[in-house]
Amino acid sequence: MKKYFVYVIKSIEGYHYTGMTEDLEHRIKQHNDKSVSFWTKRGVNWEIVYYETFSDKSEALKREKWLKTGVGREFLKKNVPDY
Repeated sequence: MKKYFVYVIKSIEGYHYTGMTEDLEHRIKQHNDKSVSFWTKRGVNWEIVYYETFSDKSEALKREKWLKTGVGREFLKKNVPDY
């Protein structure tokens, strides 16, 4: 069974990025190598501050989209100490 991860990472400068992937460890390495995402090229030393696991890709995508809204960001501020 495939797993999908919705994740939030934070750079040493304080930037945040929310994304979705099937391979969380590999994806974080890509962010730190600056080889994939335009948005994370500006930061360094990205670390996971929050993630959720899903078995359904469409549910993961919906959750990612929600976390990127104002309500979703407020949820993260209230529930994730390092956000």
